[in-house]
Amino acid sequence: MPLQVSVIMLGVRDVDRARRFYVEGMGCEVDQDFPGFVRCRLGDGSSMLALYEWEAVAQDAGVPAEGTGFRGVSYHFITESRDEVDGVMRAAEAAGGTVVAAAAAADWGGYSGCFSDPDGHLWKVTTAA
Repeated sequence: MPLQVSVIMLGVRDVDRARRFYVEGMGCEVDQDFPGFVRCRLGDGSSMLALYEWEAVAQDAGVPAEGTGFRGVSYHFITESRDEVDGVMRAAEAAGGTVVAAAAAADWGGYSGCFSDPDGHLWKVTTAA
């Protein structure tokens, strides 16, 4: 069976803060909501996103909870237009995210920017248009 991504689980320091960022700020739809855990729908054709307490994610995986800086992962949202890229970047910043790289023309001919959520998880928003 080929590998699939059904749910992306992010370890977060404050589940309520992350919930506000992704649901209220970025428009995700709550699928499940429990103390210390929230699962959201991201949109048609996308994996789901789970938000879980940082230490609990580490414990579940059997690894230490310490860790900062670049984690070797970024999530990419491919849009249809530059206006959509700009809109997502504005929404992320207004919701409490940090613009890491302002949206700009890319060397390969597209247009993209990068933001981090309140826990430092990186998102790249891009379009080929």
